[in-house]
Amino acid sequence: MRSLALGIAAMACMLAIAQGGNFFQDAEISWGQGRGKILEGGRQLDLTLDKGSGSGFQSKSEYLFGKIDMQIKLVPGNSAGTVTTFYLSSQGATHDEIDFEFLGNVTGEPYTLHTNVFTQGQGQREQQFRLWFDPTKDFHTYSIIWNPQHVIFAVDGNPIRDFKNHEARGVAFPKTQPMRLYASLWNADDWATQGGRVKADWSKAPFVASFRGFNADACVWANGKQQCPVGTMETAANTGRRGRAGAGSWWSQELSDLSYRRMRWVQRKFMIYNYCTDPKRFPQGIPAECKLR
Repeated sequence: MRSLALGIAAMACMLAIAQGGNFFQDAEISWGQGRGKILEGGRQLDLTLDKGSGSGFQSKSEYLFGKIDMQIKLVPGNSAGTVTTFYLSSQGATHDEIDFEFLGNVTGEPYTLHTNVFTQGQGQREQQFRLWFDPTKDFHTYSIIWNPQHVIFAVDGNPIRDFKNHEARGVAFPKTQPMRLYASLWNADDWATQGGRVKADWSKAPFVASFRGFNADACVWANGKQQCPVGTMETAANTGRRGRAGAGSWWSQELSDLSYRRMRWVQRKFMIYNYCTDPKRFPQGIPAECKLR
């Protein structure tokens, strides 16, 4: 257990080795009336929230499976009422979605990391965590590994959640709808901080969240076709149908025994909400995937 703790602490200090793509090339600011700005020649993008509006950006490409990384430095100080997001989503009433959301808090209190998975328009699969580091002091890497068998959420390379494909047991899985990357900073003080009891302090505005290191090693959906990086399928085939995390392609990636133990350690120590352990929300019974390992 001590070695797991040391491993988590080490990973908490890690930043992505590569700076990733260029925001001028890979993304576009989609709303905010000038409150989103691309800086440092495209290496960084800052989103701003003031009393008038928040802001957001989206990827130029749509993806159908991939490994998406983003380095984020969250709003420092009193961030109560603010929500910073990084997520994948398709469009329409039956959309799929994979969410990272960061719920701000008053100065000195921890952020809440909120995760969710929507399939065919249905969500209600929330898991929430406290982070084991201050996410406002420096950039940390948040990753979504999305392949035909798993949706894995990771922080600084450490998995915190694994939503598996249990279609054979009647559980819907996001695998047919291409999704675009979105990120935003917005005001949600009606619910975000302590259930809406703590409102945004606009005297502290403007609030700023910074993004860099956007990297999409992914299959791009264009002209009705899936275009995958060269070697994706070959690497997956060479590592077997279910390649272990850290070896081979993300296409067949799953958690190794060590990664699984690390994930469970994070969940035991830092998870503060799990929909699977909240039967009051589900009078007809907890979702089927909660009963499956």
